[in-house]
Amino acid sequence: MPKVIASSLRKGSVVDIDGKLYVVLNAENIHPGKGTPVTQLNMRRISDGVKISERYRTTEQVERAFVDDRNHTFLYQDGEGFHFMNPETYDQLVATPEVVGDSAPYLQEGMTVILSTHDDVAIALELPRTVVLEIKDTEPSVKGQTASSSYKPAILSNGVRTNVPPYISPGTRVIILTEDGSYLERAKD
Repeated sequence: MPKVIASSLRKGSVVDIDGKLYVVLNAENIHPGKGTPVTQLNMRRISDGVKISERYRTTEQVERAFVDDRNHTFLYQDGEGFHFMNPETYDQLVATPEVVGDSAPYLQEGMTVILSTHDDVAIALELPRTVVLEIKDTEPSVKGQTASSSYKPAILSNGVRTNVPPYISPGTRVIILTEDGSYLERAKD
């Protein structure tokens, strides 16, 4: 397996530690004012879902597992899990709720995602950067509030709560960042 330096690992990377595969949930490079820079990795063991946290010097080598990253189309969710299809071969894969994780509310039927597989088992999922959703409910705007002052709470069509500018009303389609669920802009459609 190829070795890579710890600081090059990103969310979704798969590493092999002591013969077990781990998917990186988030990676943070820490540069203290004094001392050696380190990379903090929060990971989930693919076999049983156990989460661990490791700290490496940024120049340390880590074994990267061979993972097949391909575009897949989300089909549907049922009791078995989340079903995806490879648009080239029409093969279908099922991803467990643990693999999909926090991305579940943003999955939309027909959405193209990057699904990482190892030995034909789904191990990680990468959503598109943004998704278009409709505002289902929000507080009415208060007269005299300026657009730059503050954001108000809103509930999206997928049930996720976020904050939007005061001029946004229910029924408005907005663009949301899938990384943290924050409002980006009003949809242009």
